Amino acid sequence: MTTSTIPIQNGQSIPLKKIPCVSISKFQEIVLTSVSRGGRICALWGSHWEHQSQLRIMAIVENENNSLEITTSLVEKHFPSLAQECPQIQAFEREIWEQWGVYPEHHPWLKPIRFQKPLQPIQSDKVHPRPAIDTMDFFQVFGEEIHEVGVGPVHAGVIEPGHFRFQCHGEEVIHLEITLGYQHRGVEEALWHGPHARSLHHAETLSGDTSIGHAWAYSQVVEALMQLNHKISFKAELIRGLALELERLANHIGDLGALANDIGFLSTSAFCGRLRGNVLNLTALLCGNRFGRNLIRLGGVRFDLEASRKTELLKKLETIVEETQQAVQLLWKESSVLSRFEGTGILTESMARNLGLVGFSARACGLKRDVRLTHPWGIYQSQRLPISIQKTGDVFARAYVRWLEIQASVRWIQNSLTHMPQGELLIPLEKLQPNSVALAMIEGWRGEIMHIALTDPQGRFQRYKIVDPSFHNWMGLAIALRHQPISDFPLCNKSFNLSYCGHDL
Repeated sequence: MTTSTIPIQNGQSIPLKKIPCVSISKFQEIVLTSVSRGGRICALWGSHWEHQSQLRIMAIVENENNSLEITTSLVEKHFPSLAQECPQIQAFEREIWEQWGVYPEHHPWLKPIRFQKPLQPIQSDKVHPRPAIDTMDFFQVFGEEIHEVGVGPVHAGVIEPGHFRFQCHGEEVIHLEITLGYQHRGVEEALWHGPHARSLHHAETLSGDTSIGHAWAYSQVVEALMQLNHKISFKAELIRGLALELERLANHIGDLGALANDIGFLSTSAFCGRLRGNVLNLTALLCGNRFGRNLIRLGGVRFDLEASRKTELLKKLETIVEETQQAVQLLWKESSVLSRFEGTGILTESMARNLGLVGFSARACGLKRDVRLTHPWGIYQSQRLPISIQKTGDVFARAYVRWLEIQASVRWIQNSLTHMPQGELLIPLEKLQPNSVALAMIEGWRGEIMHIALTDPQGRFQRYKIVDPSFHNWMGLAIALRHQPISDFPLCNKSFNLSYCGHDL
């Protein structure tokens, strides 16, 4: 740690006045030093400042020893971009430009990231207008044998909107440019001045397949501001953990089926599609909703898990595990499957580190990034799950890491249900700490979910920042497609299975 930063932990709040405010050159030095030593940028965002002509930018960096530090700086009109030296910062800088109008000079790929209206532009005489979504320039490759393929934003089937533009030489993809923003709803801005009656609803519907992950992150950040994180009962934390691992199971099983479908391996595809629904039904058994909505509440959980339902859940889970084993094992034994999975969409460990990948996509490249291990919270502080690692960074690795995590989550759920403790479901709430910043990190099924809240003198949200794992990982998909046949795009895309709405907020 340097004197220009202050340590912060998962589920902790600290007074804003304790965070060192440094020059922009020092701020960028801190970021670059951390990344060069094997660390990464967890979040970088802008927020209001007392003066309309200034923007406070803040960063949370994870150092090579997995410690978290926070620092801040003030900027006016513009600041030098670090994107060429530090690729994982490029999307954060574009977001600051789009939201606040503060210009990252010499950014190599400056374009809107969501096409959202500015939050509260900094007063500046140096205006850099954003292009319209229908007139924006795209990167182009020129040559007699080069052709361009545009896909989306409207796709076949039930899928979220996003535009993919391929520059190809024959079948080989030279460059893929991804344009998102079609799902932007203004979730962060809707959370300002909260908490209010719909704040938790905004969080748990932010990304539909990650309802538990985002609801828990929101609850944890508010509970940190209430100084309640160490007062939540063990039972409530355990039920939260059960819901999160069931969410992981449902999505991983569903994705393995979808990957099988993309290569025409219908046996596994059909079974996993049904089994995903069965796991969702277990979540419904837990709380009455297949996606886990209305389960997590500030101060704990809304529903208990009595002995009869616990027994029923264990019995149904046992059947699901047995059938999943039979369906998924077919993938690893079939040479036609392995020939399509192995060596497709490779990301090296160094590239994954440079891009700042998180979640199973990072672990498939050999990176040990799992919040349950590196920054444990709640029930994971006392009950750890093993981290699942592969090193080849291809479609096979991303699929097999899912399979390893399915097995680990099943064992954890079975053990937790067998030793269910007694305890309160909800505890009384307190007032939020004023003039503070709080951090919550959750290992959702896609990867690291981060929620950050800054409070004003009245204890209301002055700024609320969300970083979904997909925000880190979309560039990974673009790089994985380079020098691949364009026909491999559906398979590579599904192997990452990134969230459009989680990115677009």
